[in-house]
Amino acid sequence: MGMTVRIATWNVNSVRQRLEHLLTWLKEAEPDVVCLQEIKCLNEAFPRLEIEAAGYNVAVHGQKTFNGVAILSRLPMEAQAGLPGDDEDTQARYLEAVVSHDGGVVRVASIYLPNGNGGPEKYAYKLAWMQRLRRHAASLLQLEEPLVLAGDYNVIPEPRDAKTPANWTQDALFLPETRTKYRKLIHLGFTDAVRATTDAGDVFTFWDYTAGAWRRNEGIRIDHLLLSPQAADRLRSASIDSHVRGWDKPSDHVPVRIDLG
Repeated sequence: MGMTVRIATWNVNSVRQRLEHLLTWLKEAEPDVVCLQEIKCLNEAFPRLEIEAAGYNVAVHGQKTFNGVAILSRLPMEAQAGLPGDDEDTQARYLEAVVSHDGGVVRVASIYLPNGNGGPEKYAYKLAWMQRLRRHAASLLQLEEPLVLAGDYNVIPEPRDAKTPANWTQDALFLPETRTKYRKLIHLGFTDAVRATTDAGDVFTFWDYTAGAWRRNEGIRIDHLLLSPQAADRLRSASIDSHVRGWDKPSDHVPVRIDLG
């Protein structure tokens, strides 16, 4: 790879409400590729013009009011929407793109994994979706190319990924079955970029809007970039732009980014 490629993920919690934040952060962080989640709009309502004016190609997989994912790239890309394995699933939660750069390609997915709270049906959907993701990820690994599965996984992998793990024991993000399924995905051969670069505690990507969670640093780590061996070999750094959570009317998630050299 002749150049460094900076790849980020951010659940913006409504791209139209957060457009100013997004444009400010794009200028500040200068990512090459950005995976967005919870854009909460149809494709035609996505603020494409403003983002193209900032220098990015745009691929969008949206739906009305809920969910929705997008990939922004300063480099040429070819994108494909939808997670294989269930033709009945209409929720816009997965978008994959092959990004071309000097000397090669990197394959990137923007993932908005189901939350799973709200009853047995929703939890069953989450687990089934994770199963589909694992199957698809296994097939992508066979391509033996740099691959980054980035997004809001709605999974707290370990107790140290929550400020107060006891608050989450009954939550779909932290249930044993959720974490087991997530480990099975990792064990296919993925590297958690943030954990590959730090063992520190208090490394979070999400702080609830309620009860001063941000002020008390009552956070959890649920936004992850998982790297294939070919991408992990090129990992130079990983950072969490947590200061963005302190901006006026922020998303409850913050951007996470990596540099591949």
